[in-house]
Amino acid sequence: MSGWFSKSIVDEKTTMLTEPFVHEYVRANIWHLRGRDVDLLVDTGMGICPLAPEIELSDGKPLLVVATHIHLDHVGSLHEFPLRAGPRMSAAQFESMDDAATYAYMFHDLEGAVSKLPAPGWKAADYRIPSAPLTRTLDEGDGIDLGDRQFRVLHLPGHSPDSIALLDEADGLFFSGDAIYDDTLIDDLPDSDRTAYRRTMQRLLDVPIRIGHGGHGPSFDGKRMHDIATAYLGRTDAI
Repeated sequence: MSGWFSKSIVDEKTTMLTEPFVHEYVRANIWHLRGRDVDLLVDTGMGICPLAPEIELSDGKPLLVVATHIHLDHVGSLHEFPLRAGPRMSAAQFESMDDAATYAYMFHDLEGAVSKLPAPGWKAADYRIPSAPLTRTLDEGDGIDLGDRQFRVLHLPGHSPDSIALLDEADGLFFSGDAIYDDTLIDDLPDSDRTAYRRTMQRLLDVPIRIGHGGHGPSFDGKRMHDIATAYLGRTDAI
């Protein structure tokens, strides 16, 4: 559906897409970064409307799509792309995309699931995520090479057990998924682990970044990330 996505130009190489008509709880950021040899797409939104036609591809250049974790608002359109990377620990779930793993069932009866129907007769109760087997699995320390920049994979559990992020250690560019972002952090899902999340936040205190692009909320600099992590560590309800 034309007009389902909103696009924002972040810089000459980076575009952010969102689904403005989706409930804010599952309205995630989708990041498209153009590299010299390979382009990168980080997360794929809900998949209610096709995402692939919205991504401006470069002739002859592959597009690597990385899912930061398997929750519904990050993997909905993953099946639309041929090169799919994601966390090794949840690789089997990407093959089935069952509702229990993705939490798609939570969307079925979410009040105000969308503020605009994507098609006549569309119902949230019918929402399903197609299978999207990973073509590459990612672990802590793995590298992603775009030609002009390299990312290191960080495993940052807590929000979910499989949460990963991508860090360009040379430039300080950080795609953090839902491990950390500048909005209300979610740590009370069935697969959340607050003890692991605290370890992640402690680790992030020592990760130098220039700019962070999260799964939700606005982008943030290193000081803001430090403040978010410190605030989480100071929460008694997160112990």
